[in-house]
Amino acid sequence: MSLDAKLPARLEWVPVVAGLLVLYVPTFYDAATTFWQTDENGHGPIILAVIVWLIWQERAALLTAPGHAAPLAGLAVMVPGLLTYVLGRAVGIALLEIGSLAPVLAGVLLAMRGWPALRALWFPILFIAFMVPLPGIFVDAVTGPLKQYVSQIAAQILYAAGYPIARSGVMLTIGQYQLLVADACSGINSMFGLSAVGLLYLYIVRRSSWLHNALLVASLLPIAFCANVVRVMFLALITYHFGDRAGQGFLHGFSGMVLYIVALLVVFLLDNILARLIKARTPE
Repeated sequence: MSLDAKLPARLEWVPVVAGLLVLYVPTFYDAATTFWQTDENGHGPIILAVIVWLIWQERAALLTAPGHAAPLAGLAVMVPGLLTYVLGRAVGIALLEIGSLAPVLAGVLLAMRGWPALRALWFPILFIAFMVPLPGIFVDAVTGPLKQYVSQIAAQILYAAGYPIARSGVMLTIGQYQLLVADACSGINSMFGLSAVGLLYLYIVRRSSWLHNALLVASLLPIAFCANVVRVMFLALITYHFGDRAGQGFLHGFSGMVLYIVALLVVFLLDNILARLIKARTPE
């Protein structure tokens, strides 16, 4: 496409982008000054940056001629999204307010460029789900059992390794120190964030085998759970060897990075193993 053809296409998006900024900049500002500052939802700004980057990577689909535009389908998707935004903004429900961005963007794409653009940008729109804060009721219901299992497995592994550790509920006693396994260390939010990283990796790698992709997707939550166990063990060992101040200081925050590194390494390893196995079984 020539520069002269691209320029009008870019100009068409100026009022659309301006309208989206007017709607959602206040939303993201509120998020950045409230729940995005917590350990549970601290991945929100990263997810937003990734979405912007993914859309930029597929910008060619936005600059094509609007020959396949589907305005009626776009309005059918966008209007419910806008109503959801208004409701969420009016009553202060971030789940609705941020979640409305998915149907609004999908509707805009359909109205401006049609189904080809929506197919090109389906993953960034889907990825918005990982930016939406999970409902508190759901988090509380799932996090409690998760903390119990994570604490139990971590204690059993460390005990088998010869460490003086005991568990009472989600309280670990190792040596003279006690550690309370918090929601951020073993809750559904960390598994949610790790699943987002795993799906992003799958999208970037883009394996051709459906079996390969299905097995990796199915493994994301178990891998995230195991990474949570590793994080709790890491904190317990740091506290035991270096004291309570070390376990609750910089290294406590660093353990979150360890969590993601462990999960990503396991995903990379499993991805390579599956690639070799599935390739080996593929008939020539």
